[in-house]
Amino acid sequence: MNLFLAGGSGAIGIPIVRALVAGGHQVTALTRTTANEPMLRALGATPAVADALDAGALRRVVREAHPTHVIHQLTALPKGGPRSARDLVPTNRLRIEGTKNLVDAAVAAGAKRFIAGSFALMGAAKFGIPADAQQAADAVRSMESQVLDASARGLFEGIVLRYGLFYGPENGMTQQMIALARRRFLPTVRGDRGLLPPIHIDDAASATIAALDHGPAGSIYDIVDDHPVSMSEMVLAIAESVGAPRPIAVPAWLPRLLAPYMSRMMAMRLPLSNEKARAELGWRPAHPDIREGLSGAVRHAA
Repeated sequence: MNLFLAGGSGAIGIPIVRALVAGGHQVTALTRTTANEPMLRALGATPAVADALDAGALRRVVREAHPTHVIHQLTALPKGGPRSARDLVPTNRLRIEGTKNLVDAAVAAGAKRFIAGSFALMGAAKFGIPADAQQAADAVRSMESQVLDASARGLFEGIVLRYGLFYGPENGMTQQMIALARRRFLPTVRGDRGLLPPIHIDDAASATIAALDHGPAGSIYDIVDDHPVSMSEMVLAIAESVGAPRPIAVPAWLPRLLAPYMSRMMAMRLPLSNEKARAELGWRPAHPDIREGLSGAVRHAA
């Protein structure tokens, strides 16, 4: 396959590039800065430098790549993950305007299939989204609907992948949480009833590869591991993996006071299943739960 990957230098873009190159595919990876060109070339990709918000520049680099498949992984998130709704504003714009530009460029270049990486906590939630996250949820839904509408019109075969919460050795939030756990600065929350869908970043990448030639056009898949967990269970798993003392348990009002946005997001209940992705994409997570997946991440971070 000849692939154009928008967001090739991001946290999930890098493992996707590795997997595609290992599979013998030709990969053009979009990046906004020339500073990422040497890294992308070292991975085996051909860099394309353009801003996804510049419709003309994006159309030019996509046309020059002549892709059969386009993968949308455009984000502009802080390395350690968003701490407030303000941190999501650049990504919201990419998911609305950047998606429009990338869809138009893919159609103009004659791409056959278009894979969009979405976010389960925003896309799959029917209710319970915090008010300050509503703009981000609207942006995710705009991205999904643009891709699915183009697919329904027969412009290409569109697939949406709703990823769970990323973790893994190259994930900035995982690295930060491991460092905090070792210092016993990562607490659990008493009475934590949240239910969140994790996914190891390498499993998210393998699901993306599977969607390139599996799954009917117009499909949406939840790309999550086998066992949803609360944030407190994640914290306990991290502490156990690094051999840290048992985390301190704090009352629920404390994180709501100190980190209101994050505490509201982590209190969501979203018990998603990967059954459809297993059945239609022929995919299954190599790391079925976060405890097993963390063992490799911790070795890498040691």
